Amino acid sequence: MTGHRITGVVPPVLTPFTADGEIDLPSLERLVTRMIEAGVDGLFALGSSSETAYLNDSRRAAVLEAVMGIAAGRVPVLAGVIETQLERVLTQVRVAERLGAAGVVATAPFYAITGPDETEAHFRGIAAATDLPVWAYDIPVCTHLKLGADLLVRLGAEGVLTGVKDSSGDDVGFRRLAMKNRAAGEPLSLLTGHEVVVDGAYLAGAHGSVPGLGNVDPAGYVRMHRAARDEDWVTVRAEQDRLAALFEIVFVPGDKVGTTAGIGAFKTALRHLGVIETNVMSPPMVVLNDDHARRIGAICDAVAVGAVASA
Repeated sequence: MTGHRITGVVPPVLTPFTADGEIDLPSLERLVTRMIEAGVDGLFALGSSSETAYLNDSRRAAVLEAVMGIAAGRVPVLAGVIETQLERVLTQVRVAERLGAAGVVATAPFYAITGPDETEAHFRGIAAATDLPVWAYDIPVCTHLKLGADLLVRLGAEGVLTGVKDSSGDDVGFRRLAMKNRAAGEPLSLLTGHEVVVDGAYLAGAHGSVPGLGNVDPAGYVRMHRAARDEDWVTVRAEQDRLAALFEIVFVPGDKVGTTAGIGAFKTALRHLGVIETNVMSPPMVVLNDDHARRIGAICDAVAVGAVASA
């Protein structure tokens, strides 16, 4: 982290639930503590991996307050303020301000059809209403809009945006963004959410990663980041290959899609590792079954998840 420009490994924190669907605070504490002890550089609460789209306002606030309390200033916490339009976003921003978040992460407005002009007005409206650093969250699979590199870099140069969490899966688009950001003097901190090609993102110009799989194996992503910082590309590739093998857990529930498959696999792996108590999901997502769990556990064991990165 450099000033308010957060770099490095910033996992998007999952939201564990009890068997009856309540927020499981002891499991959340184990999860967050494990990531901090592995050496992560920050945490991203209330992102897609937190199932934030399925949480009401009181639950969102409870999750953010819990993550902030557990982190206790040891690492900065970014807060997702993901909502359909500006006033709803600002309601979430006020919670993030009150709880002391290090910055807020917002998508483009969604549901209503928007374009570049509306998106620019949206981010400008957020930045004008808060002193917190604003991060753009590029996730077109959910917003149905790809954030343009020229717009992002321009807003970065003007101080409207501090960084970008790129979960577009568009490697060409990310490389163009990194090139334009570098040409402009790197006004933006660029974090990739593309778990299996973080190595390529580093070579393109990423400053870090926001890997959902970092909940399961935070130490692996920390080792990779440190190796990239030292330009030890042999280690970077070896660690990325190992993490790509672990990412196969999300393909185990081939009969499931989206959040059920991805977050469900992460939660099932974490239950196998003894970090969280259940793999319960937010309704209407279904819980992965015993066969899924057996196969996911076997992958975790084969990849040897659990080692903590050395300082």
